[in-house]
Amino acid sequence: MSYLLLAGLFLVPVLAAAVGATRVRRLGRRWWAATAITLVALLVLTVVFDSLMIAADLFRYDDSELTGVRLLLAPVEDLAWPLASVLLLPALWELLRPRRDAEERA
Repeated sequence: MSYLLLAGLFLVPVLAAAVGATRVRRLGRRWWAATAITLVALLVLTVVFDSLMIAADLFRYDDSELTGVRLLLAPVEDLAWPLASVLLLPALWELLRPRRDAEERA
């Protein structure tokens, strides 16, 4: 199984949870803007630190299972995990928090 396929299988339920939270809690632009800013920060950190760890030879990838697209030394497939965390954790937070009175009346 390629790293891209594994990432895709993992992202499908994450995207479903994010869409579900958006619809159930009527999340607006402010929530999505905060999510986007967080995503950019995590992607930059992932690229930088994955590249440093790869350069230090702390781990290796099977190149035959990668797409070949890299940002610095980090394979693009590695960016699925910060994307998943940025979408899943806030979505679960929104879905699991108690409803406020104003939301219940709406």
